[in-house]
Amino acid sequence: MVDRTGNATGRRRDFLLKSFAAVATVAAAPGALRAQPTVPPMSGAAAPELSSFDTLLAGFVRQQKSPGAAFAMTSDSRLVYARGFGFADRPRHEAVQPDALFRIASISKPITAVAILQLAERGKFSLGAKVWELLGLAAPTDVRWTKVTVRHLLHHVGGWDRDAGFDPMFRSAIIVKALGVPPPAGPAHVIRYMLEQPLDFDPGSRFAYSNFGYCLLGRVVEHASGLPYEQYVQQQVLAPLGIRRMRLDKTLPAQRSAGEVVYHATDDERRPAVMGPIVKPVPMPYGAWSIEAMDSHGGWLAAAPDLVRFASALDNPETSRILNPASISTMFARPEGVYGQGNSDKRNGTYYACGWWVRALGRGRGVNAWHTGSLDGTSTLLVRRHDRKNWAALFNARNSPDGERLSDKVDPLIHTAVDRIRYWPSADMFDRML
Repeated sequence: MVDRTGNATGRRRDFLLKSFAAVATVAAAPGALRAQPTVPPMSGAAAPELSSFDTLLAGFVRQQKSPGAAFAMTSDSRLVYARGFGFADRPRHEAVQPDALFRIASISKPITAVAILQLAERGKFSLGAKVWELLGLAAPTDVRWTKVTVRHLLHHVGGWDRDAGFDPMFRSAIIVKALGVPPPAGPAHVIRYMLEQPLDFDPGSRFAYSNFGYCLLGRVVEHASGLPYEQYVQQQVLAPLGIRRMRLDKTLPAQRSAGEVVYHATDDERRPAVMGPIVKPVPMPYGAWSIEAMDSHGGWLAAAPDLVRFASALDNPETSRILNPASISTMFARPEGVYGQGNSDKRNGTYYACGWWVRALGRGRGVNAWHTGSLDGTSTLLVRRHDRKNWAALFNARNSPDGERLSDKVDPLIHTAVDRIRYWPSADMFDRML
C-alpha cells in the first residue's frame, strides 16, 4: 500500500497499530475509566464494523499524550463514523464530543478556494484577474505586485516565500508598530504593510506556501460578493450543505465558543501578547497571535462531521450543491508550469492545486487530496481519497512527544486502517447527528 506521501512506511505503521491496539484494550477494560480517571474516554455512537478505528484512535491519543481528538469519516457521501477521544479540557476531565468544535487552521484554505471558484464561475472575476486591480490597492513598492493573479494565489505561486523572508500573518507586533495603529494587526493592516515590502520571487515562477496569499483571497471574496468573508462562506458555501455551526474563531479564552475544545500547550510555550490585556507573556494559543487576522487562511472553527460533509460535497461533480463540474475539475487539476512541493519544478506525484495538496495515483486510479492545519495547540487533517472515503482528524494539541505534528503521524495509520475495512456501514449518521 502506498500512502498519500508515497513513503514506504508499512512496517512502521503495523508496529504502531499493534502498539495502539494494546493501549486501547487496557483503556477499554471494564472499570478502567473509574479506576483511572485520566484514561482518555470515548464518546459517540459505536459502529461495530469500524471498531478498528476505536482501537487505533484511542490508542493513538493515549500513546502520543494528546489531550483529545475527534474523528469523522464518510463513505460514498454517507457519514459512517463520528467519535470523540480523550479530553476537550484535560484539567476539568471534560470529554471530547464527536461534534466538538476545533480550530482547523489551514484546512480553512480549501474552504476559501471553494468560495473563490464559486464566485469565478458566477462571472464575478476570472482566475487570471490581477489581484492588485481587483482590490483597488495603493501603489506598491515592488511593481511585481501588479502581476499577481487570483490563480497565482490559489496555487501559492504569488511571490511570497515565508522561508526566504517572513510570514506577515504572525508579525502583528511589528506591523502595528510600523503603521502606528492599535493592536492587533488585522488583514487590512497586513496588506498595507506588505505593499511596502518586496516580493521574494517573480509571480508564477515557483511554488512557496503562503498564508498571506490566502489572506488576499479572502479580500477578493469580500470585494466580489459585497459581503464580509465569513458571511459569504456561511451563506453560499456552508448553508447549502446543511453546515450551520462553522464560524470564524476568536483568540481570547473569554470568547471561546460553546462546544469548543480547549487548546493545550506546555507551560514554557508562552510569548508576549499581541492582543487583549498586553501586560505579560501568554499561552501561545491564547493571545501570542491573532486568529481573527487569519480568517481566510487559518481562522475557521469546525467539527469533524462538518468537515467531512464539506469534503463529500465534491464527491459527485454533477450533483454538487456548491461548485459545477468544471470548477471541481479545476480545483484538483495540476497547475501549469509549477509542479511538486517546495521549489521543485519536476512533475512528481504531488502538487498543490486550488486549496488542496493532491497526489496523482496513476493508471487511471484518480487522485488523493488532503490538507493539514497546524497552530499552537492545534493539529488537523482533512483527506479526500480516490475511493470516495473522506475523513477528518482534529487534535487539541500540536505535536507528539517526539515533536512530529500529530496530523502527520496519524495520517498513514488511518490510510492503513481504511484499506483493511471490508464492510462499511450502510446507514447515514448525517441524518440523525447534524
